[in-house]
Amino acid sequence: MSFDKAAQFAMDFQRATVKLTQSFEPQKTFLVESWDRPGGGGGCTMVLEDGKVFERAAVNFSQVHGELSARMAAAIHVAPAPFRATGVSLILHPVNPFVPTIHLNFRYFELDGGKDWWIGGGTDVTPVYPNIEDAKLFHTSLKAALDPFGAELYGQFKKECDEYFYLPHRNETRGIGGVFFDYLRGDFPNRRNLWAAVGEAFHKSYFAIVEQRKNTVFGPNEIAFQRLRRGRYVEFNLLFDRGTKFGIESAGRTESVLASMPRFAEWRYNYAPPAGSKEALAIEMFKPTDWLGMADNDLLGSNAAPTSI
Repeated sequence: MSFDKAAQFAMDFQRATVKLTQSFEPQKTFLVESWDRPGGGGGCTMVLEDGKVFERAAVNFSQVHGELSARMAAAIHVAPAPFRATGVSLILHPVNPFVPTIHLNFRYFELDGGKDWWIGGGTDVTPVYPNIEDAKLFHTSLKAALDPFGAELYGQFKKECDEYFYLPHRNETRGIGGVFFDYLRGDFPNRRNLWAAVGEAFHKSYFAIVEQRKNTVFGPNEIAFQRLRRGRYVEFNLLFDRGTKFGIESAGRTESVLASMPRFAEWRYNYAPPAGSKEALAIEMFKPTDWLGMADNDLLGSNAAPTSI
């Protein structure tokens, strides 16, 4: 698999995701912006805002090259060298607090004309109110996608996801996880198929969740909690996210790098939800969890619905 084929996969995945997202927003269209990167390469950013289902949907493709600075090289544990990188990244922030935010990215990185290369990527779901039925669907889909490549991969990649998408200053995970992998070298055609399998699992499971939850009734209390949880999302992206840091450090297009941010977020001083509230129960679930082994009524309050908080 060549750099060009990796880039083609990323472009095709961008188009497929935009098409699926657009199907929920017949009255809106994606803004499409092509851009050039100072130093080499460029990309295409597609963004939809203020829809009925999605507050913001951003699906980015990039294909960049240049010289890897000493600072960037140290961050990814390699020596400075000419590099090429390509990939697709997306973030979908829904309007309804009962529809989870979703993130996905696939990336291919190449050094010194292909003497060293690797792929990375993954997807994780970040609900405001975790729903066990949805968590099981998402994680079951990912496990089924990864099992043909190795029975151990789902557990390994889920653990990496739980550890990566973690806010140590809050002692909580960003959401309810997914899978994350990086620095996968060797046998790239098979690794490319791994991308495709994870991408298909994301398309099928996430958009089924959107369809199921998009009409759930909500009010000002749920919006307020959604904005607080979005604040956690911002904290992670600005403090810890490798993709955000790489985009800024490599002189990527700022608007595209920061398109992952939610439209609305909020912080309250020393916020604590009322004991026993659905918000308090939700926060309890932001920790590494065996979603596949969880019973439908685990961690639920006595007045909760059978499969949701």
